Amino acid sequence: MRKEMGLGGITDVTLAEARELADIARKMVRSGKNPIIERKLGNRTVADTPTFRVFADAYVKSIESQWKNAKHRAQWKMTLEVYAAPLHDKLLCDIDTNDIHHVLTRDNLWNTKSETASRLRGRIETILDAARVKGYRKGENPARWEGHLEHLLGKRKKLTRGHFASMPYEELPDFISDLRTRTAKVARALEFHILCASRPGMVEQMLMTDVNFDERVWTIPKERMKLERDHMVPLSQRAIDILLEMKKTMRNNVVFYGQNPGEPISNNALRALMKRMEKGHYTPHGFRSSFQDWAGDETEHEEKTTEFALAHSVGDDTKKAYRRRQALRKRRGLMDDWARYLNGENVRPDSKAA
Repeated sequence: MRKEMGLGGITDVTLAEARELADIARKMVRSGKNPIIERKLGNRTVADTPTFRVFADAYVKSIESQWKNAKHRAQWKMTLEVYAAPLHDKLLCDIDTNDIHHVLTRDNLWNTKSETASRLRGRIETILDAARVKGYRKGENPARWEGHLEHLLGKRKKLTRGHFASMPYEELPDFISDLRTRTAKVARALEFHILCASRPGMVEQMLMTDVNFDERVWTIPKERMKLERDHMVPLSQRAIDILLEMKKTMRNNVVFYGQNPGEPISNNALRALMKRMEKGHYTPHGFRSSFQDWAGDETEHEEKTTEFALAHSVGDDTKKAYRRRQALRKRRGLMDDWARYLNGENVRPDSKAA
């Protein structure tokens, strides 16, 4: 199939230069070369350039040791093997926006498996970025979202749990890893919020005097609780580490402060951070559903333990009082498992906790 190649804008290239460039391109064609690809490659040759599949396999092998979660490794390989199949035999330098669009819309993937399609797009973008660093590509990444594919693909359907859009728990280890690269105080607030499966308002209003470091417990006063009773949250080691970090710079006993030390972060700060991380289609409150889904799908902790961890009402008043005292130890095990999972460890407790 015959292709056309531009030689540059009329304001950038003179007529004489355009004629010279056209002559060079014709000579390349006569010698069996593709001038479009040669321009993309720069000093490299087509023979030096691997196909997408060869490079993607090598790239995944080079970074998979960084992933502690075996399920995450398997998902990376599966999505690239199955859904990115149309790219397999293409040279890295020859992949364009039409190719990416075809992959994401093939068999209506973007609409029927929106989460998978979104993850696939991100993985392809990462691989093509790595290819550019290696010198196999030039120019913009055709798989980028902002200012590019967002104008070609419709908005994804939100995955919801109840009234709040929640991130699938399978995505959380990667999300936490990204979150930890950010130095802003609000990033620590969001991570702490996820670790504790708390309501966003609890974290926004948190005071350091609410924490007993010896017992590793955060007690939320009933005045700030939906059920109007004190709620005790067992803290994982990572949660403790975040609090100790915040303690160094806090003012007026406020743990997670905003632009002005001593003043709590705004009630929109966590959501704004998620938007900056391109996760604005989920909500901070939705992480509670992510936690609940993980506990039910991936652990043997009993449902009541999870309900108490979420500060939901369970049983009559007598049973509630008894269970609040007895469930703290069991909830600590649940929250420690959750922290390890978020850290990339594929935790499946052997014991059945109540």
